[in-house]
Amino acid sequence: MYKFYFAGAIRGGREKVDVFIHINELLEKYGEVLDKHVANPNVNKLEENFSLEERYLRDLKWINECDMVIAEVSTPSLGVGYEVSYAVSLGKKVIALCDEKANISAMIGGNNKIDLIMYKDVEELLSKLDERLKMA
Repeated sequence: MYKFYFAGAIRGGREKVDVFIHINELLEKYGEVLDKHVANPNVNKLEENFSLEERYLRDLKWINECDMVIAEVSTPSLGVGYEVSYAVSLGKKVIALCDEKANISAMIGGNNKIDLIMYKDVEELLSKLDERLKMA
């Protein structure tokens, strides 16, 4: 059983929230998602009682505790980029997920320390991610 940290755009845009829900459901078959609230459509409401510093420190703690970071990177997000970079600097396994229609950053797509999964639709995404997790 793994501990996952799931990174997905919150302030950068919530276009992929339905995809986030499916990702979290798959991850929960393999372990615990420490920050499953990211997939909640009302995440901004849930987070409003915490200061920016509290959220930052909590998220760093979770990244430090996790076994693996799964990041949906189709929507440009400073926060997701920071989380991925921090995880890579710690030597964590990072799997980045990106819609084939998105314009992926070279800092993610060109980094050989990140396992990149490109996908056409949610079914392909879940199939590819499930295969990677079985091999992990």
